[in-house]
Amino acid sequence: MPRSSKKPRRLVADGRVYMCSLRHSHRDSGSGSDGDGGSVGCVHTLTLNPQPSGTGGALRIVFVAGPGRFVPGGAPFGSGDVGYVHGATLNLHEPGAVRALLDAASARGWLPGPGDTRAVEVDGWALLEAAAAGRDGGGDGHTGGL
Repeated sequence: MPRSSKKPRRLVADGRVYMCSLRHSHRDSGSGSDGDGGSVGCVHTLTLNPQPSGTGGALRIVFVAGPGRFVPGGAPFGSGDVGYVHGATLNLHEPGAVRALLDAASARGWLPGPGDTRAVEVDGWALLEAAAAGRDGGGDGHTGGL
């Protein structure tokens, strides 16, 4: 039976459990600089919730489509794909990609703290290069699965 794309997936990293979900949405750029009064851009939001509940706030890694960046909403790209037109790419449905983004966020100082329930939102583009490089480095340090 196929897995429901709406159901959170489990990731175990360094002995800590996270429930992960991916959502696709759209934002109005509001800029109007392209002459159409503001275009609607695709957004992928990867959310990692530390478990059990109450052991830290969620990490939201947000990818907003823009010049030279793709966050497709359908064909011809695969669901969950994000990347630079001429550079690094990841598929946010792949456990190794999620782990690599988590590692990159942790390297930049994100760490869930007990009792801290505030969600932290991070620009995914700031993590993409490091995550893709960590993934391609051979040992992705993957210790669990989604």
